[in-house]
Amino acid sequence: MAELFGAIDCGTNSTRVLIGDGQHTIERLMRITRLGEGVDRTRRLAPQAIERTVTALAEYRKVLDAHGVTRVRMTATSAARDAENREDFFAAAEAAIGVRPELLSGSEEGALSFAGAMSDLDAADGPYLIVDIGGGSTEFIVGRDAPEGTLSVDLGCVRVTEKFLEHDPPQPEELSNAIGVVRDALDDLTRAVPGVLDAARLVGLAGTVTTMAAVEIGLAEYDRNRIHHFVLSHAAAEDVFRTLATESRAARIHNPGLEEGRADVIVGGALILVTIMRYFDFDTCLVSEADILDGLILSLR
Repeated sequence: MAELFGAIDCGTNSTRVLIGDGQHTIERLMRITRLGEGVDRTRRLAPQAIERTVTALAEYRKVLDAHGVTRVRMTATSAARDAENREDFFAAAEAAIGVRPELLSGSEEGALSFAGAMSDLDAADGPYLIVDIGGGSTEFIVGRDAPEGTLSVDLGCVRVTEKFLEHDPPQPEELSNAIGVVRDALDDLTRAVPGVLDAARLVGLAGTVTTMAAVEIGLAEYDRNRIHHFVLSHAAAEDVFRTLATESRAARIHNPGLEEGRADVIVGGALILVTIMRYFDFDTCLVSEADILDGLILSLR
């Protein structure tokens, strides 16, 4: 039997694990732990957020042990980059898993996400714009078989929600202000990575994008096979965004495909995706379940 590897991503909104050999996925789990709760304002990881995340990591250690996994890469991204007390979290995470989290820069995060997404895409169909919408940041990577340009911006579903969307449901001017900030970031992107204007296909990664696909399909139960490489049209993305943005959280949670733990930040994430599609005039977004976790596994082979 092939050696199994473990990859753990401690993100701003969720903590996830992937177990596989680089060709076959054995286990993929996700827990919404909101490690980055309030970090944009306080620049610190809240004790309860650390506790939630470490609880998930302890669960994952048991799963890793059950599969005989000994080689693990664990990464931390936007929330940990922002937090003055990240070493407190790193010590607790290391105690739970046995390896210390690696603090990734935005460009390192983007490169791993690109490797994961491209693992089952044809480089000849590029150049691709791969967009990884996280909780605290969004990574933009342009390329065919290797990243040709990368930019990480401090805008994600949690950060946009906490900074701009104060009401439930958000008020029109709050949405408009947030869209303006995202468009400003896209102006910066086109200056920093001019090749973005030549991208032939948009590929969307992470929970915001997969959730929008699940809502569009109307999945009562999550089905990775139906989500992976689903083609989300611009019109459908706008429809999902409009529906979610005009509902209160209490109403929003009844949409099939929307996990309750993501209901309070999905509007912020959907806003980022539709603004990207409007700005670059993409007709479709290819939804990918292969992401940074897959890139981490490939790095261990």
